[in-house]
Amino acid sequence: MDNNAPYRFRTIGDYHQFRGLPAPEHPLVSVINFDSIILGQEEPDRIVSSFYTIALKRHPGAWLKYGQQEYDFNEGVMLFMAPEQVFGVSGNIEEKPTGWMLLVHPDFLWNTPLSKSIKRYEYFDYAANEALFLSKKEEESIIGMLKNIQLEYHTNIDHFSHDIIIAQLELLFSYAQRFYNRQFITRCIGHNKIVERLENLLNSYFEEETYQVKGIPTVQQVADWLHVSPKYLSGLLKQITGQSTQQHIQNKLIEKAKERLSTGSMTVSEIAYELGFEHPQSFSKLFKAKTDQSPSVFRSRFN
Repeated sequence: MDNNAPYRFRTIGDYHQFRGLPAPEHPLVSVINFDSIILGQEEPDRIVSSFYTIALKRHPGAWLKYGQQEYDFNEGVMLFMAPEQVFGVSGNIEEKPTGWMLLVHPDFLWNTPLSKSIKRYEYFDYAANEALFLSKKEEESIIGMLKNIQLEYHTNIDHFSHDIIIAQLELLFSYAQRFYNRQFITRCIGHNKIVERLENLLNSYFEEETYQVKGIPTVQQVADWLHVSPKYLSGLLKQITGQSTQQHIQNKLIEKAKERLSTGSMTVSEIAYELGFEHPQSFSKLFKAKTDQSPSVFRSRFN
């Protein structure tokens, strides 16, 4: 066994057993109050689970480690982790946290619209960059939804229970989306700095013509430059600018294309190849989509 491998929870039952909890009342969904958890003698440095984990917790003096980032638990903080994401806790791990946790196995979502729509909730990748901070009112709303889910499987598992819990999950995820959008707005100074850094990085990349050697930057590359996750970056940009990361890259590409078309003697095909397009038709299609005119028509304005 690899000593550096993270500790894995394959089932919700595994997690319950590890934390000294009774067997879950439902094998695929569980709401846990941290007050009921028993901490182990040795906490794993890193953990990976085969199910979704949504946590609302306070843990003074402790830090969540996710990717290259760390977050403190001194304030109410909400985290969303998808299956197979690796995380850990450091610092004051001897003191038990307070709050709530929701565990949902992907099999619970099978054959429901949520099994596909859950992928649109980008905040399951945000934990690498930004946890969700809640007001007292927002926190009470989330806890209320968690208790409703717990009450449903605790008191009356019947033909309707699955659909009702799915509806509660959709409601919780929608509220979390609202709260994240609010957070993007209220923390606009820091976020605008990310947008500014993005613009500067792309300007330098294209002005120095690095693309001729390394090609057009991908969304993943741009996110790596900014030390954020791709989904977080696109979500942030859409909220602030209305455009995705890919659209920002394309805008810079079109600016460089306009420069070439208006000042040089290269053919449209030569410009397309220089900009990294394998087929000139693809370049012309993108250019027209962005400018409402073909490269040839745009060039004719300068001749």
